[in-house]
Amino acid sequence: ASFPPLCFRSPLVTPLIFGLLLQAPFTQPSTITQPNFVLLLADDLGIGDVGCYGNDTIRTPNIDRLAKEGVKLTQHLAAAPLCTPSRAAFLTGRYPLRSGMDAINDYGVIFWNAGSGGLPPNETTFAKILQRQGYSTGLIGKWHLGVNCESRNDHCHHPLKHGFDYFYGMPFTLISDCQPTETPEMDRAFRRKLWLSTQVIGLVTLTAVLGRLSGLISVRGKTLTCLAAFSLLFFMSWFSSYGFVRYWNCIMMRNHGITEQPMVTDRTTSLILRESISFIERNKHKPFLLFLSFLHSHTPLLTTEKFLGRSRHGLYGDNVEEMDWMVGQVLDAIDKEGLEDTTLVYFASDHGGWLERQEGERQLGGWNGIYKGGKAMGGWEGGIRVPGIFRWPGVLPAGTVIDEPTSLMDIYPTVVQLAGGAVPQDRVIDGRDLLPLLRGAEAHSEHEFLFHYCGVHLHAVRWHQKDTGAVWKAHYVTPIFSPPGAGACYDRGFCPCFGEGVTHHEPPLLFELSQDPSEANPLSADTEPLFDTVIRKIGRAVEEHRRTLTPVPEQLSVSNVVWKPWLQPCCGTFPFCWCDKEGDN
Repeated sequence: ASFPPLCFRSPLVTPLIFGLLLQAPFTQPSTITQPNFVLLLADDLGIGDVGCYGNDTIRTPNIDRLAKEGVKLTQHLAAAPLCTPSRAAFLTGRYPLRSGMDAINDYGVIFWNAGSGGLPPNETTFAKILQRQGYSTGLIGKWHLGVNCESRNDHCHHPLKHGFDYFYGMPFTLISDCQPTETPEMDRAFRRKLWLSTQVIGLVTLTAVLGRLSGLISVRGKTLTCLAAFSLLFFMSWFSSYGFVRYWNCIMMRNHGITEQPMVTDRTTSLILRESISFIERNKHKPFLLFLSFLHSHTPLLTTEKFLGRSRHGLYGDNVEEMDWMVGQVLDAIDKEGLEDTTLVYFASDHGGWLERQEGERQLGGWNGIYKGGKAMGGWEGGIRVPGIFRWPGVLPAGTVIDEPTSLMDIYPTVVQLAGGAVPQDRVIDGRDLLPLLRGAEAHSEHEFLFHYCGVHLHAVRWHQKDTGAVWKAHYVTPIFSPPGAGACYDRGFCPCFGEGVTHHEPPLLFELSQDPSEANPLSADTEPLFDTVIRKIGRAVEEHRRTLTPVPEQLSVSNVVWKPWLQPCCGTFPFCWCDKEGDN
């Protein structure tokens, strides 16, 4: 005998099936092959500057919308407290000292477009892997990871050498020198050191010349030539830091070509937004990666007239609110093209807000909320804890808050694996795939230990004790605040990573961040029974971590940081570098 299909044998089954068909399923990532990625990275934005992280006076409705429609991370951490090393870690998924992008000296970032240091060509960025996977890859905005190595046009550190098909923006970073109406910002301490170095090398050269002429010292002619060349190079670098900075550093590029030298700051924001939306529109029919690296909210706080005076926090607040508006425009472009369900959007900052950035009564740097410290402080939370928001409708649960230690380095494996690529096996990758945590498939971050560097100097270590939920943090080195008790290094402008401006702690300062996120009350063996156990556990983790480090060329050494005229990007005939290809000229 034949039987009717099972679905018709029970009156309960048919409505059940229709109900399942009508129910909107939670999309599995495997059903979306190669999603688009829009990565939004703010510059110097403090975690306390954003509405969804507790700020109720700066209006950030579009960033807040991302958090409402996606996942908000409350313990999202930069791998470094300064721009250059943090961005190197973000793009490579590796602590910056693994690529030589952390400094052993005071020059913690790239200082000139005409320096020879930068992201090494042998580093594999996530953009390079996505490019191989068939993605269109674009970087709009700030780079700050170097341009050239040996000649003006070798572009060895340029974004197009690191996996981006298209670049429009600043190869350097915004500084107040870029705005003619602002007080020059080019590091005064850096200028003093350049002048001191020039004098020392000049004195050595003069001594060698006089010694040879008098016969008291045997010096080869080639040695004298080298000394004279170094003296001239340092003198030119020092001299160029006065008046020439705007022409040398404040330039805009499209791919390898210079479009503005110097940049016309009045239209920078509109051009960056236009380029970002245009990139989305051009690539809507194929998978794409857009890395929108904002110039906001770095000084000189370029803000269009439309937003001036709108916030309750002066120019800084105006600038943050304008950036939020730009985020909204990008989200609207994604929605307009019907890409919202196939696009993973990510928002973060490269490190904490710059507390010391002030001019008179004006506060020009960000606010880091309840967290101690700020930009340039590798150990304190305020320097490294940043906003971290993901949105992917239908895949990531909306309105979710995750309080697990995560890192900007985690973007690397997360993006690579979603794009169908493979994480490199020939090097250490410090990031971890976040998707299981973001989707709720895993309760805990894969990070047990995170190492917090200031330059190449290890300042603090975080241990996430998953079985208890405790987050221990040991500080081996902390900056000395000036004036005492001020919470930052206002007398210096930046907190140092080493030398007389820091305190070494033995035993380390220990905090339990889940109980004391402001790091206000250090624990001791008298107040914490597990003190010795925790310090030993973290100490062993440091030893294991250091065994994974290998020597690499220092990209931020003095010789790489110093200005070199033969490496200067120039629109025209050097030294007459000037052009405006965006305007009517």
